[in-house]
Amino acid sequence: MTGFFSARAACRSQRIALRVAAFALTCSITGTACAAAPDAAKTRAYIDRAWSTLTRSMDDCAALTDSKVANHPVLYVPVDFALPPAQADIGKRCGVEVKPLPRKVDRLGDIDATALAQQGLLYLPRPYVVPGGFFNEMYGWDSYFIVLGLVADHRTELAKDMVDNALFEVAHYGGVLNANRTYYLSRSQPPFLTAMMTAVLDDPQSFPNAEARRHWLAQAYPLAVRNYGIWTRPEHLAGDTGLARYFDLGEGPVLEARDSAYYVGVIRWLRAHAKDDPGYLIKASEHPGDAEAAALKASSCDVRASKVCAGAWFDGYRLTADYYRGDRAMRESGFDTNAHYGPFGGSNHHYADVSLNSLLYRYERDLHDFALQLGHTADAGRWSKAAAARKAAMDKYLWQPKDGMYRDYDVVAGKPSPYPYVTTFYPLWAGAASPAQAQAVRKTLPVFERKGGLSMDNRAAGVQWGEPFGWAPTNWLAVSGLDAYGFHDDARRIAGKFMATVDQGLADDGTIREKYNMVLGNADVKVSAGYSENVVGFGWTNGVYLNMQALTAGSVQTTQPTPEHQP
Repeated sequence: MTGFFSARAACRSQRIALRVAAFALTCSITGTACAAAPDAAKTRAYIDRAWSTLTRSMDDCAALTDSKVANHPVLYVPVDFALPPAQADIGKRCGVEVKPLPRKVDRLGDIDATALAQQGLLYLPRPYVVPGGFFNEMYGWDSYFIVLGLVADHRTELAKDMVDNALFEVAHYGGVLNANRTYYLSRSQPPFLTAMMTAVLDDPQSFPNAEARRHWLAQAYPLAVRNYGIWTRPEHLAGDTGLARYFDLGEGPVLEARDSAYYVGVIRWLRAHAKDDPGYLIKASEHPGDAEAAALKASSCDVRASKVCAGAWFDGYRLTADYYRGDRAMRESGFDTNAHYGPFGGSNHHYADVSLNSLLYRYERDLHDFALQLGHTADAGRWSKAAAARKAAMDKYLWQPKDGMYRDYDVVAGKPSPYPYVTTFYPLWAGAASPAQAQAVRKTLPVFERKGGLSMDNRAAGVQWGEPFGWAPTNWLAVSGLDAYGFHDDARRIAGKFMATVDQGLADDGTIREKYNMVLGNADVKVSAGYSENVVGFGWTNGVYLNMQALTAGSVQTTQPTPEHQP
């Protein structure tokens, strides 16, 4: 992987690897002496240093490379945008080819990235914080939790830069993207844009005065509305439920896949677990002739146009076109890879998703609040009605009173998912649950709560978004939601567990990670299906840790949702 890095990025990765290796060597020599005691002060110091390590900008030549692409790096700029004078020489100075996109983008998916001669980075005007490790791009939903951390750490200017970059993506690339790479021009990620805006707007340090704050909101509001439109397009509608689903506007294997290994692994697993195959496999030749290749273009993927597609064959089988649509939707959801929406998340696009619709409810309520602040009363009424309609649909399709939890709804099968998922706490964060619903959801904590915090579910399937693993964003949304509904003891208990897990991981190897083992309460993560790496960094873990620390100290307390948030 580091073979694709610039020299600087490679050195950065090597330094991290050497530090972890040195830590492990010390342990092997000293024995029990290496079992360092977890120390919150050391975690806090690590986070302070990490913000600088994880910050990128278009002025930094090392930030313009892509580990997923082996070719000469390309930086794409919007066709109607001129680089600022200070960056006009970026191509020559950094050895990067600077190209305009082939056309103006009005909506997500307007540019078919498969038609580009080469994939590349998409220009962003301001500095940003990446998740961690080898990443050089700004990611969609990671950015919300990073912004929360930056605000908590009084790095206000950088937090606002992150939000301004997200708004730039909406203005020039059709929406908040999975990340600022051309191969993500067909999909977004969980919609946290208005929550990011709120985090900045609520920080008194973000603007010099009320007039500047209002001016910024007036510019940002129509872009937030435009981004919302992604989720009301026909492709993102979950049948006739009135709810939304995740959906990538591309076809076939994802363009960021460097080879066919992942998809071959899916086929291999399905062949070994035939009874668990929902119909993702079709019989096909390894080297199809022209007639079969033409048929596969509709039933599977285009073997003539995609090397990854061509290589995605095992034991006489290929993957269906519907599986590839689900695979892409799963990546838009951020839960890649999971077993909750079918094996490897391959049926994700069949579901009205609790997480997505909770986020959209919150988004609609935020737009309502922004409209009122700007004096747009008619708009405010429209957003209030949209939120009320979504809550009614969530109550009808997602709320399962017998279980006392929210469940994702399969619109193809016409029934809820049989499996619990930690996203049942998202409606509490969004303010979409009634007090009675919140109380019922709180009673399901034993389904998810482990030594180290909240696990994704209670089914150990070997995927990273499942038992026994837990993540900073899902733990924070649950903690914040519980606290907002008055379950302060539960919120602080879980926050304390998750922070202790992060502290333990740092004590074990000197790093903060992407994900953690909730059963063991450490960073011992062994994923057997899908992505196996536990990336060092890590932006959203840093941000959540700081906010949990403030909450447990009593300096931050989320508020009970107002009646307006319970239409």
